Amino acid sequence: MRRVCAVAGLLALVLVLAGCGKGSGADARPSPGPSDGRWQPRPGVDWQWQLTGRLDTSVDVPVYDIDGFHHSKETVDALHRDGRKVICYLSTGAWEDFRPDAGDFPESVIGRGNGWEGERWLDIRRTDVLEPLMAERLDMCRDKGFDAVEPDNMDGYRNRTGFPLTAADQLRYNRLIARLAHERGMAVGLKNDLDQIPELVDDFDFAVNEQCAQYGECDELTPFVEAGKAVLHAEYELPTARFCADSRRLKLSSLLKKYELGSWRQAC
Repeated sequence: MRRVCAVAGLLALVLVLAGCGKGSGADARPSPGPSDGRWQPRPGVDWQWQLTGRLDTSVDVPVYDIDGFHHSKETVDALHRDGRKVICYLSTGAWEDFRPDAGDFPESVIGRGNGWEGERWLDIRRTDVLEPLMAERLDMCRDKGFDAVEPDNMDGYRNRTGFPLTAADQLRYNRLIARLAHERGMAVGLKNDLDQIPELVDDFDFAVNEQCAQYGECDELTPFVEAGKAVLHAEYELPTARFCADSRRLKLSSLLKKYELGSWRQAC
């Protein structure tokens, strides 16, 4: 629920100094965050997730999660001027044939399809190949001014990738991605990978989850909330009446979205 600006006494002065307008609210206030000063979203923050279609910047929320390749520095700057923090969506665990750097990935690291057209799992064991490629992608996010990164396909070890990936391989790779983002001054979210949350919660600044309510898994995200870190959560098939009460109890930032992740949303 969005906070209404107060108008009395010292509290009013504090709110005026902090700014209380579009994109404001308790969830938009700066968090103490990590010691290096990077942004860290807090539990309950409202957000918009749009990866396809013409970007709708009229949704009155403090956080936008958008495709890092599709949008320019000018778009990120405009969202910043409107008081928003902006997350850079990237796939770090799967190859996508429609990205401009697709030809830089050798065939030896490209595995089975992951169920989405044009996407195939990567051999995350090959950090000698993947680290410089992912560093370039994260450089792009940084140079465009993004505040954070949503690295996707971070749980290949639990899927049929075409490679004999282990849980240890996944931990090593996910921590590599987190380090690369932090070295560039950006926050980073753990995408899905619920089984490894206890090992990774300290390495990541927030979580992004799909369909934990549908599969009865939302309690597994509690370590992030307990650490003061947001869980950005989306459902696709359940009506909001089926998950919003639990989301509020667990302090998740929950949306109902369509699978194409256009501008349409219903927030809890």
